[in-house]
Amino acid sequence: MSEEKEIRSGTPPLSITPPRGEKGAFGKIDESTSSRDAEVTGTFVGVHNNRFARVFLETISYTPQRCRWDPENPPKFSLALNLLFAFASTFTVANLYYNHPILNILADEFHVSNEEASRVPTLMQAGYAAGLLFLCPLGDIFRRRHFVLTLVWFTSTVWIGLCITNSFPVFLALSFIVAVATVTPQLMLPLVGDLAPAHRRATALSIVVSGLLLGMLIARVLSGILTQYTSWRSIYWFSFGVQYLILILLFLFMPDYPSTNPQGINYFRILYSIGQMVIKHPVLVQACLIGFCTSSIFTSFWTTLTFLLSDPPYKYNSVTIGLFALIGIAAMLFGPFYSKAIIDRFVAVFSILLGLFYCLVGVIIGTYTGKFTVAGPVIQAFAIDFGLQTAQIANRSNIYAIEPKARNRVNTAYMLSTFCGQLVGTAVGNTLYARGGWIASGSCSVGFVCTSIFIASLRGPWEKRWVGWRGGWSIRRRDLGPNGKVKPSEPAAEQVLDEMSAEEQSATISADSRKDSATKGVAGKA
Repeated sequence: MSEEKEIRSGTPPLSITPPRGEKGAFGKIDESTSSRDAEVTGTFVGVHNNRFARVFLETISYTPQRCRWDPENPPKFSLALNLLFAFASTFTVANLYYNHPILNILADEFHVSNEEASRVPTLMQAGYAAGLLFLCPLGDIFRRRHFVLTLVWFTSTVWIGLCITNSFPVFLALSFIVAVATVTPQLMLPLVGDLAPAHRRATALSIVVSGLLLGMLIARVLSGILTQYTSWRSIYWFSFGVQYLILILLFLFMPDYPSTNPQGINYFRILYSIGQMVIKHPVLVQACLIGFCTSSIFTSFWTTLTFLLSDPPYKYNSVTIGLFALIGIAAMLFGPFYSKAIIDRFVAVFSILLGLFYCLVGVIIGTYTGKFTVAGPVIQAFAIDFGLQTAQIANRSNIYAIEPKARNRVNTAYMLSTFCGQLVGTAVGNTLYARGGWIASGSCSVGFVCTSIFIASLRGPWEKRWVGWRGGWSIRRRDLGPNGKVKPSEPAAEQVLDEMSAEEQSATISADSRKDSATKGVAGKA
């Protein structure tokens, strides 16, 4: 009966260890008699006895036939799936930014001061940081399909409370909770790094990163326009509907991929290993520092831009200011094409330096002409968004190669550094603007970009140590053939399968050895 149920559902429930002697996720016989397995099985007894929990687990664990993992014919990472991940990233990360243009309206609605209303984005950013640190590393343990569907369902359901509550403390608490679970885009990016072929990894990543950055900008535009002509709750109900649409689409079309660590890892060891990676891999440290600096100029610009455009000589209204985000959106549309032409063909350092150069040119023009002509901020908005996207894609493509089975933890380390950069950029930008105006905050951004360029220049593309340019100055990827095409290699999905099968085979041999030893011991006593 249990085998029939497993066949109907496609895959077993999320991270539940099968009892001894039953089939596991990939058809292997689990002979382990360790106390850990017994404890895990016992933990879920109460869950299975609860009718609602049992129905929920069976629903989330069910996988349509076309999405099930078949070792003989693994699901292909198609353009359609790539675009689905980008769509989900856009309107998931947008949850964090819908409140930014309407804080004054939220203050009036809940009868609180503007300072108290500003706690909403602060708590959501804090919740997002908590999710990055404590939830994203679990992507290295759980099957990503089940984990992502669970988080999207949880976020969508709790979001209803934000749409209907009239209590500001409840609104704050729910904002924090949904932000913790709004990390699904950060689970999808490492998955893209796992599955996209090496010669298309940057292009595939650029599509999802474009969706991620698009969500940060489009949220402000949609929120400002809808709230201008309807109630502020309209944008929250809109988000609720889109999130359930994402849940349905992912349920129907997101393939089920095996865990990269099917043998399991201790959760606290996972958290500890993130720190170990940072001190172990120079590439990761370099990427984190560059991400910190570039993120700071992004948030500093978009925060202080509102002050510049609302004061003389411009005096634009909130809708006009919100439409400036369309400039950034236009820049991001070039990302996938640029990645295919440049990032996929050259080493990461070259692409990063190009992206930082675009940022530097844009910041200099916008900072020192923005007080006289609106063309300055327009050029700066385009150059910063395009340059930041270019540097981020190259950085991600580079760091995902260092720990193939720990890409979620690598991504966590990188995203925490960029998140800290966003906080610093907002705080420093606002402070400097209050003291010295637009030029003061922009000059600080120039310093951040120059620091990024210096950090990127410390290590050459073929350097193995922390500093230097050993190995040559060539900027062409060495895995390219003489005709300019990438040398054929094993597909990424097959590599994951091979690693997983090797581990399962090792675990099976180990279990058989323990079983044989135990049998010999009993025979000896007899």
